[in-house]
Amino acid sequence: MGPTELKSMGIGVALGLGAAVSAAVGRKVATAAKVGQGHPLKHRALDLASGLIQRKYPLEAMSTYLNGLHMYADEMGRQVEASHFCIHLRHDLHQCVIFDRNAPDARLIGIEYIISEERFLALSEEEKRLWHSHHYEVKSGVLAAPGVPELAEHAYFMDLVTTYGKTFHTWQYDRDDFPYGIPQLMMGLTADGQADQELIRRRDSRLGLSTAHQRASRADIPTPEVAPGANPWEDGRTFQTRLEEMDFKR
Repeated sequence: MGPTELKSMGIGVALGLGAAVSAAVGRKVATAAKVGQGHPLKHRALDLASGLIQRKYPLEAMSTYLNGLHMYADEMGRQVEASHFCIHLRHDLHQCVIFDRNAPDARLIGIEYIISEERFLALSEEEKRLWHSHHYEVKSGVLAAPGVPELAEHAYFMDLVTTYGKTFHTWQYDRDDFPYGIPQLMMGLTADGQADQELIRRRDSRLGLSTAHQRASRADIPTPEVAPGANPWEDGRTFQTRLEEMDFKR
């Protein structure tokens, strides 16, 4: 390849990188404009500058997007859609932030920690009551990784099916359009007949998913035996958070 060809290639690469950067900046500007509607102009300008200049390392490390349903730990009838964005922090620990949907103006509604079965078995009996299993969420197809090729998704859920999650929602968005109250403990579904089918239908339609197809494609994933102590609500008693007044310690 001669100097002329190399020069042309260099110009092409530079133009391509420039176009990519421009596109990324354009997306950030468009997102900032959408999210910032109603904000004073100076606030929107500061948000845009921050988005272009500052690195957000924890956010950049979030490599997995999962969508599923959570129910309030003390009420099966209260089920909500939850979009998880997760970091595989250690071999036995994922940490996820949860939004009501995958959109620029999504509401931050909670957090979830996901641990291995080995880690769960080492917890105290009281601590175990805060955790739920993922066996049914995976096997039923209710938990999804939108946009991920089926083979890759299948491999991911082969590992996730034996894990346990501890979830708190900080925004009861099924009731209020503002994050009132205290964080609420959430649980996962464990058997057929529990899921809000209309909620699943709307989710599948919006995201282009098929829960039934996902269920069929995961039929070969072994169903693990759930460790004692998880899913405490199945015994008729459960935990839930409440606000308690107490003496201040000086």
